[in-house]
Amino acid sequence: MLKELVEHIVKTLVDKPELVSVSVTQEGLKHVIKIKVGELDLGRIIGKDGQTIRAIRALASAVIPAGEEVSVDVSK
Repeated sequence: MLKELVEHIVKTLVDKPELVSVSVTQEGLKHVIKIKVGELDLGRIIGKDGQTIRAIRALASAVIPAGEEVSVDVSK
């Protein structure tokens, strides 16, 4: 569910959704989300002053069980 949520959000925001790749791994109580987008879409995902990526992190944190952490990294 976490991967699908993040993937849907990211694909909605970018110009080239076919270049979006999202992977989720779990390291103990920490969920690690890695987002890859096209070079030109990187700024859209980060957003002005990092607002968009912070919002994605907040939404991801809201859907994981209490007491667990989430890390979201974005790259091209």
